[in-house]
Amino acid sequence: MSNRNNQANKQAARERLRAERERQAKKDKVRRQLIVAGAIVGVLAIAAGGGVAFAYMNSDSGGGAAGGDEWAKAQKAKLVKPANTGGANGTTVVIGKKDAKNTLDLFEDPRCPGCANFEQNAGDTVEKDIKDGKYKASYHLGTFLDANLKGTGSKNALSALGAALDVSPDAFLKYKFALYSKQYHPDETGPDKFADDSYLLKVADTIPALKGNAAFRKNVTSGTYNRWALEMSNAFNSFKDVTSTPTIKLNDTVLGTDSPQGKVAPSSAAAFTSMVDKALKR
Repeated sequence: MSNRNNQANKQAARERLRAERERQAKKDKVRRQLIVAGAIVGVLAIAAGGGVAFAYMNSDSGGGAAGGDEWAKAQKAKLVKPANTGGANGTTVVIGKKDAKNTLDLFEDPRCPGCANFEQNAGDTVEKDIKDGKYKASYHLGTFLDANLKGTGSKNALSALGAALDVSPDAFLKYKFALYSKQYHPDETGPDKFADDSYLLKVADTIPALKGNAAFRKNVTSGTYNRWALEMSNAFNSFKDVTSTPTIKLNDTVLGTDSPQGKVAPSSAAAFTSMVDKALKR
């Protein structure tokens, strides 16, 4: 009798354990769904505030079959590095006087609304400071928004920027500034305009060095620097301390005002210059 009771008790205990595991599994599933949903909302909320936090929720670049095929091929394509780059894979892009003692690091994504805001307000100041030798600028360009927002615009714009860099550092700076301008930078919730080569060429036609430049146009339409764009994106991802765009560093000091998401990049030329000057005095 005692033995049968023990067996029954063990069976009941196993059933209770199984039921508890099922309940916990359901709770975990709901929790994961809420975390993903919260991440999506967080990205949009931060974007509205002037920057975009990283949320690597989906490795699929989106953009339809054609876009996916193009970038799948780019991963296996021969690496062609633009002129005016350095490093083993051409991912070092430093512009300015070689003897400049200070370095400004800029971490941006072509589709980032916060980056567009920074460039529209402080881009001219950055370009002037570079020419004056106040610092040299090191550019780190990522493409994480292609995954978060779906599409291939960040990668496509980065490839086109490589084509501009191949023309000259000045063409690269002016083209980047144009892509981030109020006139041409796409709404992050609207169409993925940068995925369209014709749109990128339209913007390029506003830059004298690129307008009518046959080599530049061919490099854009043929995706000459697609593989390089992927290498640039991988290099960008290697900076684990950079968690949002834009992130602006001067000699490894992050410039910006404190927020719950971290430092928010300066939103005006005056604020940017003030932060630069303060950092240079340290």
